[in-house]
Amino acid sequence: MTDTRLRDKLAAGDFFVVPGVHDMIAAVIADKVGFDIVYGTGYWLTASAWGLPDAGLVTYTQMLDRMATLKRTSKAALIADADTGFGGLLNVHHTVKGYEAAGVSAIQIEDQEFPKKCGHTPNRRVIPVEEMAEKIKVAADTREDMLIIARSDARQSEGMDAVLRRLEAYAEAGADILFPEAMESEEEMRKVCAAFDLPVMANMANGGSTPILKADVLTDIGYAFAIYPALSSLIAASAMETAFVKLRDEGDGEPADMPMFDFRTFCEMIGFREVWDFERKWSK
Repeated sequence: MTDTRLRDKLAAGDFFVVPGVHDMIAAVIADKVGFDIVYGTGYWLTASAWGLPDAGLVTYTQMLDRMATLKRTSKAALIADADTGFGGLLNVHHTVKGYEAAGVSAIQIEDQEFPKKCGHTPNRRVIPVEEMAEKIKVAADTREDMLIIARSDARQSEGMDAVLRRLEAYAEAGADILFPEAMESEEEMRKVCAAFDLPVMANMANGGSTPILKADVLTDIGYAFAIYPALSSLIAASAMETAFVKLRDEGDGEPADMPMFDFRTFCEMIGFREVWDFERKWSK
């Protein structure tokens, strides 16, 4: 059955926030907190699973595995990063079919050259607008129910006017959601949101080029929703570093000044209850 939660939220017209999940622990925590939509972030899933930078080093097959595992683990609807579609038009066709078969609710495709780079790092280059529009046409023609997110990374290399022209072309090609990446000011955000009737999404990437604004401000600007791809990863990394330093320097494996998730609760969340119930049923 098609998961309509993302479509329903967009149709309701109320701004919403979507956490990025970098691994399956983040996925089950998002479930526990109560998020019904999550974002499968290419940067952080790549860093978590393979210890590599988001620079086009991970293949379609590897990322599809991560997204399928995330969808299996999480109860939420999934917005999935698909980089450039992993190549040309045939690759886009193959990627859309694979992601939709994995249960993804919306696929994000960007207009960078292949191999791509993280949208908040330097030296990104974009393909011609006509070439990206063809990718969006192929994606829209291939999908059954999945939403198509068209992302433009042209802000740094071509400027805001080019971003607007590109997103207009992608909307005409069949995109359902528009994603202007790496906006550098609130003024730029307002300009792009005012230009389109389609939903526009914000990327609140901690440490990136775009100012991190509160949800009420993003609502007023005109965004439909915002993703927070780096939040869980950077906070978790900071907490781990602090704990490891205390362990190294003080031999303290349970620092009193650091919050720690309850082990029994985590066992329940990750599925040990089913294991224990199975063992009780089948133990001789």
